[in-house]
Amino acid sequence: MAYLNRSGIYFNTFIIILIAVSLAFLRMLVPFYGAIFWAIVLAVLFRPLQLWILERMPGRNTTVSIITLIICLLIAIIPLILISISLINESLLFYQRIESGQFNIAEYIRQVSDALPASVRDFLARFEIYNLSSLYAKISSGMMQGSKYLATQALDIGQNFFAFLVEFCIMLYLLFFLLKDGPALTSRIKNLIPLTDDHKQFLFQKFNTVVRATVKGNVVIAAVQGVLGGVIFWILGIQGALLWAVVMGFLSLLPAVGAAIVWLPVAVYFLITGNLWNGIVLVLFGFLVIGLSDNILRPLLVGKDTKMPDYLVLISTLGGLSLFGLTGFVIGPLIAAMFIAIWDLFPAAVNLNDKNKATPVTHRRPPPPAK
Repeated sequence: MAYLNRSGIYFNTFIIILIAVSLAFLRMLVPFYGAIFWAIVLAVLFRPLQLWILERMPGRNTTVSIITLIICLLIAIIPLILISISLINESLLFYQRIESGQFNIAEYIRQVSDALPASVRDFLARFEIYNLSSLYAKISSGMMQGSKYLATQALDIGQNFFAFLVEFCIMLYLLFFLLKDGPALTSRIKNLIPLTDDHKQFLFQKFNTVVRATVKGNVVIAAVQGVLGGVIFWILGIQGALLWAVVMGFLSLLPAVGAAIVWLPVAVYFLITGNLWNGIVLVLFGFLVIGLSDNILRPLLVGKDTKMPDYLVLISTLGGLSLFGLTGFVIGPLIAAMFIAIWDLFPAAVNLNDKNKATPVTHRRPPPPAK
């Protein structure tokens, strides 16, 4: 193949065609970005397990990839599908309870109001905080909108089951080939990136570290806190324990928010309305078990070197969720981490460029032709 002159019209035409074809290809993949992204995430996450199995079954890469895929299904994908189905049913039941009046938020507010001392009620009324009718309307409207949103999403998932099944099959198919041919594909991508080997290695290592830290750390911790919160809610007889468990697990992904935004108001309600035993148990369990689980598990699963500042994790997670939906809780911190990594490399890249410019280029005169 003849080499193209970088300053010629042929090279410029080639670059234009390359960009156009690449953009068209990426645009074609947009409808399946979720399946592609999660296949990449799961491949990165289960790569250490695949290498461990490959050491015990050398030379059988295809078989090891199939075994790893089956383990991934059993550990991650099938439990998530079962939990999602249960969450859909629980969301529909919760919406029906609110719509039928079985779950009356106004009654709970009235109980809290009656339990408050008169001096506290007068103090709140002085600042126009103690307006029960307005409070009823706002909280009831918020609960209705939230439960209606969950019910609508649940119905959409049910109606779009075929589309979900197609994306699920695409993810499994792509995951198998990423497990099987991942190293070769990674090498080809590295060869196409015009950076030094050290910089490419640093960026790829950062990508793997952040993906594993986000999924293995944040998701596992969120699952643990959600399960703990759901169990204590179920023991205390609180309705919709599974739904609240999922909500607490989801909120556990956000630093400075956490599961306390759910269990703490419930504990306060128990204490104010005179149910001291349930209130004390929930407060102690919330602080000593749910709260401390993050401090214990995060250093073990994530490690100190991969932890970003809490404010950056919060902003990137919220931004990712708003832009990319549910997958944003991984994409957001990943973009933030790669942003920091690129800027960390920037001074070294500038120095390398200046050094290359400062190095004089000597043109050696060709030897005279032999007589």
